[in-house]
Amino acid sequence: MSRGRAVLFNTLLLTVTSLLMRSVGMMFQVWLSNKIGPAGIGLFQLIMSVSALASTFSISGIRFATTRLVSEELGRGNAAGIKVAVRNGMLYALCFGTAAALALFFGAEFIGTRWIRDARTILSLRILALSLPCFALSAVLAGYFTAVTRVIKSAAVSIAEQLIRIGVVVAALTLSTGYTLETACAIVVAGGVVGEIASFVMLYVLYVHDRRRYNSRKASAQGVMKRLLGIAVPLALSAYARSALLTLENLLVPRGFKKSGASAEKALADYGIIQGMAFPVITFPSALFYALAELLVPELTDAQVGNRKAEISGIVSRVLYFCLLFAIVITVAMFAFADALGMTIYNNADVGRYIRILSFLLPAYFMDGVTDGMLRGLGQHMHSMKFNILDSILSVLFVYFLLPRFAMAGYIFVIYFAELFNFSLSIHRLSVVTRIRLPLRKILMAALSAVGAVNFSALLLRAARLPLANTSMSLTLHLTLTAVLYAALLFLTGCVVKGDLVKFKNMIKSGGLKQSA
Repeated sequence: MSRGRAVLFNTLLLTVTSLLMRSVGMMFQVWLSNKIGPAGIGLFQLIMSVSALASTFSISGIRFATTRLVSEELGRGNAAGIKVAVRNGMLYALCFGTAAALALFFGAEFIGTRWIRDARTILSLRILALSLPCFALSAVLAGYFTAVTRVIKSAAVSIAEQLIRIGVVVAALTLSTGYTLETACAIVVAGGVVGEIASFVMLYVLYVHDRRRYNSRKASAQGVMKRLLGIAVPLALSAYARSALLTLENLLVPRGFKKSGASAEKALADYGIIQGMAFPVITFPSALFYALAELLVPELTDAQVGNRKAEISGIVSRVLYFCLLFAIVITVAMFAFADALGMTIYNNADVGRYIRILSFLLPAYFMDGVTDGMLRGLGQHMHSMKFNILDSILSVLFVYFLLPRFAMAGYIFVIYFAELFNFSLSIHRLSVVTRIRLPLRKILMAALSAVGAVNFSALLLRAARLPLANTSMSLTLHLTLTAVLYAALLFLTGCVVKGDLVKFKNMIKSGGLKQSA
């Protein structure tokens, strides 16, 4: 399979995998929210905010470093360097993963009582520590499979890992009686630990089998560790700062709600509704472009090494344009169907209200994700991390000062500010390192097409005596018809033309991501 065809295949594969995992994950989240309630979800989200910090320390930039190094060695045809890069990466990951596990396990009581200020989290944090070495090692292997464009293996493992995790949790909570929020969260975390260990074992077996294709010993493999540290360590240091600030922000949110007058349980519930219920819904469709952003790292690295500037510009412009077309219709649909989404998925009107409020953030959210991915592929990851750290510092300050006075309204402001500020910096940096060409007239027509598709689908179904209702069948029907009408309108208005499809077809035949939008 040619490299261009492999990129396309792997993008589609990662998209389907991500959508499947998110669908299963959302169903699990709905089931879990019914089991432990919004307050339980809020408590679990606080545990996960600490988990994010521990996970960041455990991998310490190694996944991206592995992807970058293996991509470089592939570009040079250095088979020996590929295996050395993975071996050194695993040694690096084992050291940092073990250190993170020990720190979390022995520091769980301090973190639970002083940071989170809820002793019910201590047991979960200690259990969580057990997964960190395997998590770090899995990151190296996932980075390898991304670089060699054989993500079908890591995708299959991801699905298996999630099914194992959910199966363990569902079985344990179903068989258990009289569990508290503390034990329920511990069970959920334990399921994740089992899944993470299984994931590493499966990935390692697949890697051992896959690495046999790189048997050449002619090329030099010297200097790989030095290059790995040169990429991973600076990235890790900036990631520590970013993750620490995000964790601090997440821990301050419930405290801010309590200072505004809410009870402890109400503060956890409000936080759980936003982070654990509304956000998974609005970010669900991002799977397509997050998959593409990850796979563009080796593609853009290869183009940059070859100094193919026109190709880089074409890739960047084309991906951003189609990402924006996608984000526009998702935004309009989320806004129009917010109430039905909240009631159908969670049977909670508050979730629908926050989906509508946050829906306008989606174009920036989607494009920021792919922009960061492309910046990483172009070796601009340190700039991306600086932007993330800066917006996190400002977010922490806003959370600390605004939430006690403005409560939820202040939190919504912080969410919008952080995303828009970060995206503006990232897209500016991308425009500095490569030329971006976006057809503004077509983007405006796409926005009008999205509004028309949503409203026309509602009118058609109402005329057919199938008005929008809080049922999965009705919601699916409205969303599907909206998507079909939107696609048709994009062709009718010239936002997407036959030439785009021809270029897409030629891209596959030629084996590369060619220019242009």
